[in-house]
Amino acid sequence: MALTQQLARVSPRYLEQCRQTAADSPNNDPNWNPLAEDTLDLDWAIWGLIKFFRWARIDAVHTKTLERSITGDPGSDVGFLDHAGVYDGFDAPPALLPPEVVTEVAHALDAIDLSMALARLPQDNAEAARACGFEDFDGNLPAYLDQHFDTMRAFYHAASHRRLAVVTWVD
Repeated sequence: MALTQQLARVSPRYLEQCRQTAADSPNNDPNWNPLAEDTLDLDWAIWGLIKFFRWARIDAVHTKTLERSITGDPGSDVGFLDHAGVYDGFDAPPALLPPEVVTEVAHALDAIDLSMALARLPQDNAEAARACGFEDFDGNLPAYLDQHFDTMRAFYHAASHRRLAVVTWVD
């Protein structure tokens, strides 16, 4: 099974409910089950964008925005989600961006001119794939990156509008 980047939009109330469920459960199971329409599988796209932004020396602020959007903030209070029922334990445990930070990230994502950045991709498909860390990518790389970035940006805007938190993890 391939590992992919996951996001979930959840209310602070739902997080508190999961925290309490984990505390009351003999095996610390938070009964994590966000609504399907509030989850997003980003595949490997944003990881590739981050690698490409570094390779092409795209504005470091934009690179940090992308990183934050998929890694959450350090020290987030979601340790109760460090459970096999939530993720497979391969990477760091789930992390949180609270609603006010979700709004910051949504606005910061708007500042990224992805079409301008993608114009700097090498013309050779294999070289472009390597710049993104995708050794065997088969497909339209700019379209793949653009689609996932736009989907993530819309996801964050919806979370911000609804005043939801975003939980990030790899599964």
